[in-house]
Amino acid sequence: MPNTPPATSPIIPSPASGHAEGVSNDEFRAAMSRLASGVVLVTAREAPLDPDDPGAPSGEDVGMTATAFMSVSLDPPLVLVSLREGSRMDDLLAEQDLWGVSVLAESQRHIAGRFAMKGRVSDRLLFADIPYTRGEYTDAPLVGGALAVLECRTEQRVPAGDHVLVIGRVLTARVPSADGGPLTYFRGRYRHLA
Repeated sequence: MPNTPPATSPIIPSPASGHAEGVSNDEFRAAMSRLASGVVLVTAREAPLDPDDPGAPSGEDVGMTATAFMSVSLDPPLVLVSLREGSRMDDLLAEQDLWGVSVLAESQRHIAGRFAMKGRVSDRLLFADIPYTRGEYTDAPLVGGALAVLECRTEQRVPAGDHVLVIGRVLTARVPSADGGPLTYFRGRYRHLA
């Protein structure tokens, strides 16, 4: 008779936590913190409150630091960013489909930290002293000195737990700066490659 491995019971989510049995938030967070990732600034230009009224306040630039960003496809060129459900960026990209991405250099740690703050001041003030250009198609701020900048149009939004995965078609991709290494995020801190 062949030697068969013992049957294993399927991992069933605990009703109280929604997590697989034996996996706590802290354990999951600690395990995932061991995965190094690049750091990007996702940006978009919010539309004016009333486009028909010239006296109405103009739209505001919005930015968000993201470490869950990746290439999805070469043909067509697609990228994916994970947004916390209900965040300002998630709400904005649910209303409009154009956005930008700046791949941050190791010298831009201050930008990543600024746009990752909780309870922060208005985004208008956060952009005040950061050099940027406007995307040709998106009008989104693209950070000067970034290793690469992309303009994207949302193709698909996929709910995933407490986040939304936004898949975007890349409209433009440029590599304006070849200087310096990438800013990375590892074990809960911004780092640079040694």
